[in-house]
Amino acid sequence: MLEKSSSSGTKSISVHVVCDFDGTVALEDVTDGLLERFADARWKQIETQWLSGEIGSRECMSRQVGLIKAPRRELDRYLDEVEIDPLFASFVDECDRLSHIKLEVSSDGIDYAVRRILDNHGLSRVGVRANALIAVSDTTYRLGFPHYLASCRAQAGNCKCAAARRFSECSPSYSATVLIGDGMSDFCVASTVDFVFAKNRLLAHCIAAGIRHQAFDGFADVQRGFARALEELTDRSELGRPLKETSSDT
Repeated sequence: MLEKSSSSGTKSISVHVVCDFDGTVALEDVTDGLLERFADARWKQIETQWLSGEIGSRECMSRQVGLIKAPRRELDRYLDEVEIDPLFASFVDECDRLSHIKLEVSSDGIDYAVRRILDNHGLSRVGVRANALIAVSDTTYRLGFPHYLASCRAQAGNCKCAAARRFSECSPSYSATVLIGDGMSDFCVASTVDFVFAKNRLLAHCIAAGIRHQAFDGFADVQRGFARALEELTDRSELGRPLKETSSDT
């Protein structure tokens, strides 16, 4: 159960959940899976440039997707085999049930891949913010970046900081943003949100950067920790204390 257990009758704060996809919802990095199967081997050199900080993820993804050569049906054949965390659907159901929680999958990957996989698991209702796959021919593609901001510190195709900021600016009441993620595309936004569930590279980053967080392996852990996170955030808002001071369990 995700809701705050309280007998005080106080109104819950509005919560925006920014959830990564590759390696977080999906049990593998889907973008890498597409590149490994359908792209020229040069994509790995581009990946190395990104990992070293030589280029941003927007440039990295744009160049890599340009190396893919396969008909859409071949992409679909792979995407239709991708599994997601077995408890993500129940997490979505709980968020749907609670009107003060808004869940959005925010990925610096490919929107077509994210949406097809979610659709395959009966989750087409989940909001998705990602980079747009555009067909150039029957077998080649390019990326569009509807969520790109030139000011993005990570030079990402999809600025997750902007996704988090948009909700807090639009909320008329106390609001908080929770991040669930695992990788480099989550590093920047992790320092701006109110609570972080982290694993893999993001977990190591949070530890190194001193970012308050809770470690998780899967959505079973997120569901167990979410109610406590909401309670802490709600208690702080009722006391007029900054939400960013929320304590963590590492």
